[in-house]
Amino acid sequence: MSGSADARAPGARIRVCLVGPSLDILGGQAVQAARLLTRLREIPSLDVDFLPVNPRLPGPLRLLQRVKLVRTVVTSVAYVSSLLARLRDYDVVHAFSASYFSYLLAPLPAMAVARLYGRRVVLNYRSGEASDHLRRSRVAVPSMRLADVILVPSGYLVDVFARFGLTARSIFNFVELETLPYRERPHPRPVFLSNRNLEPMYNVGCVLRAFALVQRRVPEASLIVAGFGSQRAELEALTASLGLRNVEFTGRVRPEQMPALYERADVYLNAPDIDNMPNSIIEAYACGLPVVTTDAGGIPYIVTHERTGLMVPRGDAAGMAREALRLLEEPTLALRLATAARAECLARYVWPAVRGDWERLYTGLAGGVPAAELPPAPHRTPAGV
Repeated sequence: MSGSADARAPGARIRVCLVGPSLDILGGQAVQAARLLTRLREIPSLDVDFLPVNPRLPGPLRLLQRVKLVRTVVTSVAYVSSLLARLRDYDVVHAFSASYFSYLLAPLPAMAVARLYGRRVVLNYRSGEASDHLRRSRVAVPSMRLADVILVPSGYLVDVFARFGLTARSIFNFVELETLPYRERPHPRPVFLSNRNLEPMYNVGCVLRAFALVQRRVPEASLIVAGFGSQRAELEALTASLGLRNVEFTGRVRPEQMPALYERADVYLNAPDIDNMPNSIIEAYACGLPVVTTDAGGIPYIVTHERTGLMVPRGDAAGMAREALRLLEEPTLALRLATAARAECLARYVWPAVRGDWERLYTGLAGGVPAAELPPAPHRTPAGV
C-alpha cells in the first residue's frame, strides 16, 4: 500500500469516501447516500467525505453536460479524474452500485482505482435487477471480487448473490423519523398514493388499473401519482382511457417534499414487477400509512402479508383493488397493519438500529480484519419468517 492513508496512526479517525450519485439524480440511491453521509459524519471515529459519480463541470464546460452523448463522455472523464486525484487519501472506499451499464460507469472504476492505491473496498449494491445483471454480464461477477465486502440493503440480495457464488452482507436502509409525519388513520379515507418513478419496472399502470376498480365502488376516491419518468405520457393516456377522476400527477418530487404527500394520503399503493427494498415502503411504515403492494423481488423480506401490509402477486390489479378496498371497509385491519408496520420500522429501519453495524464494518476494514470475519454476518431471513 502507498499514499497518505497508510500513515494513519493508531486511534486516528478512519477516513471513508462514499462514492455515489448526488441528489442531482433523484432516486433511492441518491437519497440513501445523502442520509448515510449525514449520519456517518456524526460518528466520532470516522472522517467521511463524498465523491459524486455525476460531478458538475465548472463554468462553461457545464454546457457539455446538456448534450446526451457528450454528457456521458465528459462526465465519465471528470469522474475518473476525481477518483485518481482523491481516493489515495482514504482508508475505505464505499462505492454505491446499481446494475447493467451504470455498474460499469460508476462503482467499477471506483473499485479499480481504490485497488490501485491498495485501499479497502465496500461495494454497496442496491438494485432489484441484480439477478438478471449477474446472469447476463460476463464482467460483473469476476469484477465484484475486487471488493472486500459486498454490502446490500436486504436479505433478498444476500440470497441473489449467493446463487452466483458471491457472499454479500446486509445493512438495512433507514429512514429519518423526524422528517416524516406520523398519524394514526383509524378510519382511512379513500385517498391513495403511488410514488415510484414512472418507468416500466415499477408498473404504475397496475396501480391505475387497480384504482379504476376501486373508483367504481368508491366514486370519490382520489389518487396521487408522484414521480417522473419515460412513461409519463403513456400513463396519463391510460388514466384518460380508464375514465379516471381525481388523479393528480405531481411530476418530479424532491425528497424534502415527500413528507407532505405521505401526510395527504391514507393508503399507499405499490405495484413494481422488479424491486429490492423500496425506501417508499419503510417511509410509509414510519408515517402510519397502510401499505398494499405486489410481491416483487425483496418486498416479501420487508412486508408480511396481513401483519405489516397486504401483498398481492405482481401485475394483479384486481387483487390490489380488492386489498385496498379491504382497508377502507375494515378500518381495524388498516390500523392494526399500520401499527405493526411502524413498530417494525422502529426496530429495524432507523439509524440507531444500524449505526453500530456501519461503525464496526469500517473499523474492521481499516484494521485489516479478513473479509469473512467482518460484521455484519450474512443473513437471509425474510421479515415475516
